[in-house]
Amino acid sequence: MQIMNKNGFSRCGENYINRLRKEGRYSTAHVYKNAIFSFSKFCGTSNVSFRQITRERLRRYGQYLYGCGLKPNTISTYMRMLRSIYNQGVEAGSAPYVPRLFHDVYTGVDVCQKKALSVSELYKLLYEDPQSERLRRTQAIAALMFQFCGMSFADLAHLEKSALDQNVLRYNRIKTKTPMSVEVLNTAKEIINQLRSKETSHPDCPDYLFDILRGDKQRRDERAYREYQSALRRFNNSLKDLARALHLQSPVTSYTLRHSWATTAKYRGVSIEMISESLGHKSIKTTQIYLKGFGLKERTEVNKGNLSYVRNCCAGSVKTVKC
Repeated sequence: MQIMNKNGFSRCGENYINRLRKEGRYSTAHVYKNAIFSFSKFCGTSNVSFRQITRERLRRYGQYLYGCGLKPNTISTYMRMLRSIYNQGVEAGSAPYVPRLFHDVYTGVDVCQKKALSVSELYKLLYEDPQSERLRRTQAIAALMFQFCGMSFADLAHLEKSALDQNVLRYNRIKTKTPMSVEVLNTAKEIINQLRSKETSHPDCPDYLFDILRGDKQRRDERAYREYQSALRRFNNSLKDLARALHLQSPVTSYTLRHSWATTAKYRGVSIEMISESLGHKSIKTTQIYLKGFGLKERTEVNKGNLSYVRNCCAGSVKTVKC
């Protein structure tokens, strides 16, 4: 039986994962776990030492990941996870400081991985009948995500009934905790009623607006995180089936709706500041400091314009003109 080195890389990573789980950061812990498992598999041992983290081994590991077919951003994520753990080892005095140790591996962001659909495919995804009740439900969820300013599936699934105030959704983003407000368009009201949860609320548990999650587990319960991950997998699998039924050529995932909303707004000439704020991003903080924030009325007009653009672009010409 292999004994885990208490000061080794693998143990340091395991301790950090346990800390993340105690803080309720299950998603981050899951990514770290995958990264460490992948690197341990490459090294051929579950007990990786800090001495095994060399520039040459990291370079070969990067080539190995590319050979496995992983996308650049996934590889970057794994490398940044490994770097984070190594840096923790350096701070604790368990690992030697090696200048530019991760210099030869990719730790950036590949902005060339296009995920947005063309407007003609987006029209098909949101409006053509898939001839299946199961896929119509998937289409309805996708339509809400688009009509809610490209809302992420995580935010949609975790919306609580208290978030809906008259015709406005007010909530904090799951990922960044950024406070958001979205006006509900008339075209979304019927879909909201269709997907609205009929579950009875449970004490000390979230009372979800939609019947995507059951709401029978406390917010920081790890079982709630696993339930969400299962719901996300089902939704992505259903999106693939929906795309196949509608004969779309582009891959479709839960992120596709978010990227497509942003790209549609960009093509319509909407400012990057407005797009960033509508999506709840924090990637242009400096710019937003110098700009006046946009009001709910202005964001609503952008949202209406996006929906109208997709519907009207292909509604009368989809059979004869390629958009």
